Amino acid sequence: MPVNDNLRARDIMIDKVHVTSPLDLVAAAKLKMMRLNVGGLPVVDGRKLVGIITHRDILLAGGESLGLKVEDLMSKDLMVAEIDTSIMDVTKIMADKGYQRIPVVENGDLVGLITQSSLIRALAGLD
Repeated sequence: MPVNDNLRARDIMIDKVHVTSPLDLVAAAKLKMMRLNVGGLPVVDGRKLVGIITHRDILLAGGESLGLKVEDLMSKDLMVAEIDTSIMDVTKIMADKGYQRIPVVENGDLVGLITQSSLIRALAGLD
């Protein structure tokens, strides 16, 4: 069954996104992820997306990383979607790169987040 070619990132993104700052401690970001039950947080400076930190990043860095700043561990070279990116393009990025979440930006500002579950829900017509 073909995906609706008219769907864009803006149509399925989560627009109430929890974020962290590059200057926050990794321990604080980890605690926030645990409390919110999310696997990663976009990192913003003001409204500008500057990176993303995931639970996996923290696990791979080990226990001593908890005293570091988020900017020391975050991924900086991100694949992002613009608000008008087609869902087919978002799906392709996620499948090709193995990403579980894609930040959605407008003029470099974070405006939303597409996760695997938000994508599946939209494609299944649950949203």
